[in-house]
Amino acid sequence: MTSFPTHHSPLTTHHPLYEEVIIAGFGGQGVILLGKLLAQAAMKNGHEVTYMPSYGAEVRGGTAHCMIIIADELIASPLVAQPDAVITMNEASYKKFATRVKTGGLLVLNSSMVTGHEPLDTVDVVAVPADDIAVELGSPKSANMVALGAYLQKRGLIEPTAAAQYLSDVLAPRYHKTIPVNEQALLRGAEFVRSN
Repeated sequence: MTSFPTHHSPLTTHHPLYEEVIIAGFGGQGVILLGKLLAQAAMKNGHEVTYMPSYGAEVRGGTAHCMIIIADELIASPLVAQPDAVITMNEASYKKFATRVKTGGLLVLNSSMVTGHEPLDTVDVVAVPADDIAVELGSPKSANMVALGAYLQKRGLIEPTAAAQYLSDVLAPRYHKTIPVNEQALLRGAEFVRSN
């Protein structure tokens, strides 16, 4: 009688990628753009992707956010309740979303803006001074890219250099002149994680 390996066999064990992400900040910090770039880069790298931005009154001064799911299989719903990872760009978004991260998940926070964060034992916290690094680069608005670079480096799903290739896809043509500094910001965020 021939026996076949079951799905528990080490030879066939495979954990398909299924990463739920929330990116949050206040209007003007480019969180919607970050979501678009992450979604585009993941899609171009062969993954299934959903992307759901939160527009409306929240974007004008309150907490703006978007939900991204990256998977190797079809995605049933774009809604994210308990994300595997959260990127928070300001204090309000930290307070709103930090406690939603799954146990063992990742929280990337902009320590230039989130000053009073408490240690979270159940998740991996990466505190990156995104605004400070962006100012060093001469482009304060690139803080969002610093944070994304840190997330990409920590997670290893997509290379920061690969994500940078798709900036022209998500930026309006009038902002294409900012692509070089945004690319630098992505790489500096990744470098921060590698060196800490």
